[in-house]
Amino acid sequence: MTATPQQWSPNRVARWAGGLYLAYILANILASRLGHIGLSDATTLRASILDDEGMFRVGLVAALASALLFVLTAWALYVLLRPVDGTLALLLLVLNAVGVAVQCASYLPLLFVLSQHGAGTDLPSLTEPQRQDLALLSVTASQTGFATAQLFFSAWLFPLGWLVLRSGFLPRLLGWLLLLDGAGVLVWFGQALLVPELRAISYPSWVVGFLAEFGLGLWLLVRGVRYAAPVRGADEPIG
Repeated sequence: MTATPQQWSPNRVARWAGGLYLAYILANILASRLGHIGLSDATTLRASILDDEGMFRVGLVAALASALLFVLTAWALYVLLRPVDGTLALLLLVLNAVGVAVQCASYLPLLFVLSQHGAGTDLPSLTEPQRQDLALLSVTASQTGFATAQLFFSAWLFPLGWLVLRSGFLPRLLGWLLLLDGAGVLVWFGQALLVPELRAISYPSWVVGFLAEFGLGLWLLVRGVRYAAPVRGADEPIG
């Protein structure tokens, strides 16, 4: 018989959360490497669509898959950390879901560029330079939407880091790294919208983010958690 959520042990939930987190990170890396989706500039992203459409499509699928994996990761972490503080656990889930929704919406202009790049789909009323400008504008809008999503991804790391610190069953170092990661992503958000030409400002945040989030995923998958209290079922009150 399949186990219900009420029967899941904390270790099982922790390992699911860790596996999903690592799968999300891998899918994100594939999206960046194959389709230049995420950290690249608008010119590089547009060139990726025009020069290797097939590879870009694979990258876009990886980006959408990473979005789904991220929501599932947040859900698993919500279940795991709800006994620590139900309100903060719910907050991290909501912030993550909003960030994923904004990020997925930012991919829509890329679909427009793809449709214009396909055979027989050019807008007949536009000249070639106008179509090129429209494509670049669409890619730029996509990049702006992606940067906007980072505001929510920054915010979700603060309740997550605080819950890890208070949990008693996860390393406190990971909690501090997650809080520092949240501050770093907030810097990235500000840099992308206020001073987009100074990308180097956000480089340290990417390093801290990888250490914090990969570290948490790996710890949960390999070590699980160090307490025996059961994870509460979905029908139990939050608080």
